[in-house]
Amino acid sequence: MRHGVKALPVVLLAALAGSPGTAVAAAAVLQGLDKITARISTFEAPLNEAVRFGSLQIVARACDKKPPEETPESAAFLEIVDIRPDSPEVALFTGWMFASSPAISALEHPVYDVWVVDCRKDSSSEEEIKPE
Repeated sequence: MRHGVKALPVVLLAALAGSPGTAVAAAAVLQGLDKITARISTFEAPLNEAVRFGSLQIVARACDKKPPEETPESAAFLEIVDIRPDSPEVALFTGWMFASSPAISALEHPVYDVWVVDCRKDSSSEEEIKPE
């Protein structure tokens, strides 16, 4: 059973990456929950640039979105590190997160939750990726 759960993100990734017309974005649109204050924040993580959410440093390496004629899905490859001044960096998450199924591949942290909402294309592009 455990082996099947590990293989599921790979299967979903293969289905996502294999479809022609998948839009590759310039940034991942993420939401984060601070469990202490119960505040939800929406923020963008430009590809290959570090953004901060609380003590977390998040780097989006890729963000893909299916075209509108297919089943809606956005997925982002994220690297999340917990950086605190009094302790060494701790790598918390590296992998794909899926907007439609955040529990498949979730960040486990006692204070913060982070999940993918959408992908955004570069603003200079003619065709904008819109949230579903």
